[in-house]
Amino acid sequence: MVKTDFNTLAGYVKKMADAHVLCIGDLMLDRFVYGTVERVSPEAPIPVVRVEQEETMLGGAGNVLRNIIALGARCTFISVIGRDDGGTKLTDLVAKLENVEAYLLREANRPSTIKTRFLAGGQQLLRADRETSALLSHSTEEDLRRSALEAIATCDAVVLSDYGKGVLTENCIRDIIVRARVDGKPVIVDPKGDFSRYRGATVVTPNSRELSEASGMAINGEEEVVCAARKLISDFDIEAVLVTRSQDGMSLVDASEAEHVEVKSQEVFDVSGAGDTVVAAFAAALAVGIPRLDSVLLANLAAGIVVGKVGTAAVYGDDLVNAVRNQNHHEVDSKIMTETVALEKVQEWRRRGERVGFANGCFDLLHPGHISLLRQARASCDHLVVGLNSDSSATRLKGEGRPVQNENARSRVLSSLSAVDLVVVFSDDTPINLIQLLMPDVLVKGSDYEENEVVGADIVKNNGGAVLLATIEQGYSTTDTIARIAMH
Repeated sequence: MVKTDFNTLAGYVKKMADAHVLCIGDLMLDRFVYGTVERVSPEAPIPVVRVEQEETMLGGAGNVLRNIIALGARCTFISVIGRDDGGTKLTDLVAKLENVEAYLLREANRPSTIKTRFLAGGQQLLRADRETSALLSHSTEEDLRRSALEAIATCDAVVLSDYGKGVLTENCIRDIIVRARVDGKPVIVDPKGDFSRYRGATVVTPNSRELSEASGMAINGEEEVVCAARKLISDFDIEAVLVTRSQDGMSLVDASEAEHVEVKSQEVFDVSGAGDTVVAAFAAALAVGIPRLDSVLLANLAAGIVVGKVGTAAVYGDDLVNAVRNQNHHEVDSKIMTETVALEKVQEWRRRGERVGFANGCFDLLHPGHISLLRQARASCDHLVVGLNSDSSATRLKGEGRPVQNENARSRVLSSLSAVDLVVVFSDDTPINLIQLLMPDVLVKGSDYEENEVVGADIVKNNGGAVLLATIEQGYSTTDTIARIAMH
């Protein structure tokens, strides 16, 4: 695949925020129960989980919705839920989202789908599902069909997120695809089961196993992927097949061409919902006219981000811009994050039971004193976040002529250090707002400060954290260095 330049791809990410995507499919409630395991049950050879935290979020088609919204796009969302507590919780979660027009049809005697995952020590121990795949009642099916057909006219692309739970009936799928094709709107399908249901779709997005099962062909490499995908294209009048191939990346195949995209190496923590992220990013890109190959590249980058997050996570526009930048710059740039993205990363570390440290400063001309402080800070925690004064903040703090290096240069130098895990630039005079947001376990400052002089010390300690006054390595000062340079 031809590599598109950074500015073009970054522009595409911003353009995706103009998309209006219609998403129809199986809405689920994802519950994550976090705890610790310290013993085995006396009743059976199973671990006993001491529950410490619980979270609920939208899953299934709801995760596609969350990712569309996270990218800044709008979404019209249609699904069916039960008249139960799960349905009420799903309704509340959808209502909290912005840029969403939702039609949640409630059906009596139909349980809302709930998937509960138990995790400890960064590992998933058990998943318990409450669900049904029963067909919709005739009246509910007709209400869904009518709502979907009416919504197609106002949207730029259609996503069918099929988890096989009965929301997407064969009749509804057929009528939606036909109407969308008449209106010239692309239809992207995340498939389940019999692919004949998706006849006439623009793009289907199976994984390798689903492709093998649907085509009846073995999948052992790129050539087999292409042959199997083209069989589906021929059999079911599909324009293209986007195959997600786990560690082998993605393959986009149509009747005449095939392109393969390698996955970028990253820390894989949880693959839950990665396919939803691919569908959301790909659909948002196609919706605003981004070329299909570049849409695949953006979807691939989005998938690489989300597998490093916890649970059915969403990818934000800032995440994607950073990932695009890292294709064109040094790997260390991936450590430089906005506050929103940094908060997600810190939350992920905490879910793994890891301690987060925080240090801040201008770090204008990096010297051994800085290095010593950062090493001491990193030794006190599992991950170190550095808050970096922006150019305007550094000027107010240090005076005219400072900083010598701009914030981009300073952040890149800091992120090249092995002791630093994440860099966040802040524009306030102090990092108090950033500290309140991230709430570190360890707050680090030089020993030339008293503890009561450290900004945010009371907040961190009241939250159960600690303050570390790092030993100052004498004889090093950026101000003195600049003065010596000026004398020569």
